[in-house]
Amino acid sequence: MVVSVLEEMRIRSLGVIEDAVVELSPGFTAVTGETGAGKTMVVTSLGLLLGGRADPGLVRIGTKSASVEGRITLPPGSSAAVRAEEAGAELDDGALLISRTVSAEGRSRAFVGGRAVPIGLLTELADELVAVHGQTDQQGLLRPARQREALDRYAGDAVAVPLAKYGAAYRRLREITTELDELTTRARERAQEADLLRFGLDEVAAAEPVAGEDIELAQEAERLGHAEALASAAALAHAALAGNPEDPESVDAAALVAGAQRALDAVRSHDPVLAALAGRIGEIGILLGDVAGELAGYADDLDADPRRLAAVEERRAVLAHLTRKYGTDIDAVLAWAEESAARLGQLEGDDERIAELTGERDALRAELGDLAQALTDARTEAAERFGAAVTAELAELAMPHARVGVAIRQTEDPDGVEVGGRLVAAGPFGADEVELQLAPHPGAPARAIAKGASGGELSRVMLAVEVVFAGSDPVPTYLFDEVDAGVGGKAAVEVGRRLARLARTAQVVVVTHLPQVAAFADRQLLVEKTNDGSVTRSGVKILEGEDRVRELSRMLAGLEDSELGRAHAEELLAAAREAR
Repeated sequence: MVVSVLEEMRIRSLGVIEDAVVELSPGFTAVTGETGAGKTMVVTSLGLLLGGRADPGLVRIGTKSASVEGRITLPPGSSAAVRAEEAGAELDDGALLISRTVSAEGRSRAFVGGRAVPIGLLTELADELVAVHGQTDQQGLLRPARQREALDRYAGDAVAVPLAKYGAAYRRLREITTELDELTTRARERAQEADLLRFGLDEVAAAEPVAGEDIELAQEAERLGHAEALASAAALAHAALAGNPEDPESVDAAALVAGAQRALDAVRSHDPVLAALAGRIGEIGILLGDVAGELAGYADDLDADPRRLAAVEERRAVLAHLTRKYGTDIDAVLAWAEESAARLGQLEGDDERIAELTGERDALRAELGDLAQALTDARTEAAERFGAAVTAELAELAMPHARVGVAIRQTEDPDGVEVGGRLVAAGPFGADEVELQLAPHPGAPARAIAKGASGGELSRVMLAVEVVFAGSDPVPTYLFDEVDAGVGGKAAVEVGRRLARLARTAQVVVVTHLPQVAAFADRQLLVEKTNDGSVTRSGVKILEGEDRVRELSRMLAGLEDSELGRAHAEELLAAAREAR
C-alpha cells in the first residue's frame, strides 16, 4: 500500500544551517549531532513547511531570506493530494513539492506544487500528513477532534457500526429540521402567497378561457370591424373572375381562360407541347371557378352584425385583463393556473406536512439518543483499554507513576437528545467530547495531556499514545523532538524500541541525543558544523557502517575512537537489529 512519505528537505540560510539536504527514511530516521550543531533546525524546518509561524530571527545573519523545500510522496486520490490539486498544485511523479521562504524583514511566502498558495493551505495539509511532538510544538493528537477520531478507530466496529447509523440519522434530522424551520418561520409569507394564488385562480376560473381563444377572437374582431370593405372587395373579385350578370358586355377572367382553352383544343392533337399547355390552362379554369365560388360564399356568410362585434370586444377585454396579470397570452395564463394550483396544493398541505415532519423528527431524536448512548458505551469501553495500555507503556518509559485516561463527557442542552436520562448536545459524531488526560503521579488530578505533562515528559507521553494508537491514527509521519529528555539506560532502550515499533506502520523522525534511541533507527543522520560554525550541504550526512559506530561511540562515551565505546555501540546496534 502506498503511503505518504516525507522523502527529503533542503534547508537554506536557516539558523546555523547554510545549505543542507536532509534525506529521510520511509521508516525510522534518527537525527543526531553534538549540542548546538543544528539538530533542532530539522524540527524548525518541518514546522515552516507545515505552516508554522515565520520568525525573521531564524534567517541566517548576512542573508536576505531563509527557505525550506520538502518533497512528499502522496497516494493517488488521498485527501492531501486532492486538496493540493484543488489549489492548483501539480504533482511531480506522485510527489508534492512544498517550499516556504522567510525574509529577514518577516515576510513569508509558500509554494505547493509550483503554485503560490496561502500559508493556511500548509496548515491544512499538515493535518493530514505530519504529527509533531516537541517541547515547544505539539500537533496531531492534542487536538480534541483527532483524539475522538483516533479513539473511534481504536475501538473498531464497536463504534464504527453505530456511528454509521448515527451519521445517517443525524443527516436526516438536519434535513427535517431545516424544512420545519422554513415551514414555521415563513408561515406568514406562505399564507400571503396562498391568498394571492387563490385570488388569481378564481379570476381565471371565472373567465373560463379556452386555449388559443384570444387569437381567434382577435381575428374575428378584425373581420367584423372591416365587414363592408371585405364584402365589397369579395364582390369585385368575384365579378372579375366570373363576370357581372347585370352587364353582358363585361369581360371576366373565366371567359378569357375558356377562350384560350378552346383555341388550343382545336390544334392540341398536332403537338404534345401545345397539348400540355392546354391541359394547364384547363387547370387554371377549374381553379378560377373554385375561387369564384368561394368568394360568392364568403360574401354571403360575412357577418356584419355590430352586436356580435361588441360581444367579441367585450370578451377580448376580459381575456386581456388575464394576460396583463398572469401571462403573455391565454396559453401562458392557463399554464400559470396549472402551476399555481399545484403550488397552492403544497401550501395548503403545510399543516399536514408540519405534523408529518414533527413526528419523524421526534422519532429520529429518540433514535439518535439510543445510538449516541451506544457510542458512549463503546467509547468508554475502548477508553478503558486504551488508558491501561498507555499507562503500561509509560511505565517502561521512566514514568512508572503516570496514569493516562480518556475523559468522555457530554454538554447538557435542553434542545439536545436524551442520553443517560439527560438532554445533551449532539453533533455529527455523537454526543461525546473526548479528551486524553494525564495524572503524572499519584494524587495528582487528571488534566488534559498538554497541561498535565512537563515539556520533557510530553513527548514521551505522546510517544506512548501514538504507539498504542498505531494503525488507528491516520497521520503517516511523526516527528519527535526531545522524546528522550530526562531518560537513560533501560528506559532509553524502551523509547527506541517503541519508536521502531511505531515505524512499522508510519514514518518516524526523531531528534535525539541518546545512542540507545539512535541505534534502533533505520537511518541515522549526523548534523555537524564546519570550522566556521555553519552547517553546509555536506554537514548533514547518512551514517552507515563504521561511521555510524563512531557516532554512537561518541554519543556513548564522548570519544569517537574509544574501544570500549565502539564495542558498546556495536552491541547496541546488534541488540536493536534483533529487537526489530
